[in-house]
Amino acid sequence: MAEQPLMNTYGRLPIAFESGEGCWLFDTDGNKYFDTFTGIAVCGLGHTNPAVTRAIRNQAGRLVHCSNLYHIPLQAQLGQELCNLSGMDNVFFSNSGAEANEAAIKIAKRYGHQKGIDSPSIIVMDNAFHGRTMATLTASGNSKIQAGFEPLLSGFIRVPFNDIQSIEDVAKSNPSVVAVLIEPIQGEGGLSIAEQQYMTSLRALCDQNDWLLMLDEVQTGNGRTGTYFAYSGYNIVPDVVTTAKGLGNGFPIGACLAKGKAAEVFSPGAHGSTFGGNPLACAAALAVIDQIKTEKLAQRATELGNKIQQILKDNLESASYVTDIRGKGLMIAVELDTPSPELVPLAKAAGLLINITSEKVIRLLPALTMTDEEASFLAESIVKIIKLYAADDRKKAR
Repeated sequence: MAEQPLMNTYGRLPIAFESGEGCWLFDTDGNKYFDTFTGIAVCGLGHTNPAVTRAIRNQAGRLVHCSNLYHIPLQAQLGQELCNLSGMDNVFFSNSGAEANEAAIKIAKRYGHQKGIDSPSIIVMDNAFHGRTMATLTASGNSKIQAGFEPLLSGFIRVPFNDIQSIEDVAKSNPSVVAVLIEPIQGEGGLSIAEQQYMTSLRALCDQNDWLLMLDEVQTGNGRTGTYFAYSGYNIVPDVVTTAKGLGNGFPIGACLAKGKAAEVFSPGAHGSTFGGNPLACAAALAVIDQIKTEKLAQRATELGNKIQQILKDNLESASYVTDIRGKGLMIAVELDTPSPELVPLAKAAGLLINITSEKVIRLLPALTMTDEEASFLAESIVKIIKLYAADDRKKAR
């Protein structure tokens, strides 16, 4: 497949898709594949979801774009829906998760300056991923994606994930800290899940030090983990929360929501976006939210996730080459004992599209609209592929 017109930024598999329906994608040769990670947690309602398609088609015939210099009724409606769901006070709309996180970082920096701190710092986590802009790249904890883009930005302090003591130590030694930015579940970082006590203590520590608690729910939001936002499962409320990915079911949109003191930081001219929150994107997102609410898809994610995890554990938990099976809702990880890039083409040959993160973690992010039969098919197919890979690997080792 010719790549000449495209910058060399992706290591693509030799396959091209031309259509999709629900959990399935169809390539240009007519082959059918089960999509286990929905464009990395984007198409949470499945490919070509009828309600979202209808909303986009109808809105495209009325008004696609309008400048944010004017009022956009659909934007206000979507903002109210998200505030109701999140418990936040207001929202800034962007085009992606990286831009939503960029807005959160700017809120924290400006908040610090308003407090009289000349060089505000944000605590971020090892193995985090927040995006590819210069600020979000710096906030991320992956040296591979940062290489070649130095010098990175200043003002970020990195600590281990799930380690409250390390943050308490920073609090004692660094008066420039104004915020903590964290993913409740580190998607790119191998699906590491924040512990309940850690999140409870983190909320208390931020309150004690007058810091902003900022949660990156770009991947975990929009029903994926069993509640609309993952933080609801921890019984805490952040000062800032970001989301994107599943919010538009494939149509680009991101959101940065803020509460209390964080909601009062921006003023006209402090931040902006040409395309953020345009009528077409908002129409798509409103259709997504309506379906998540009316069909109770967050609860459904828990049911399907439990079903998939049970099948995986019944068949793989005792296997020496599987070190862990974990997850929340339809965000599930199967961690192997060695790097396993060969699993991707092996799965493709079996009609399954899988994603490997942190070299040895199979990350499952399927559609929330799966049937019970499709959930069983997914889990059983993953079991077969892993066992086939492990058997072949053992043969090579002889």
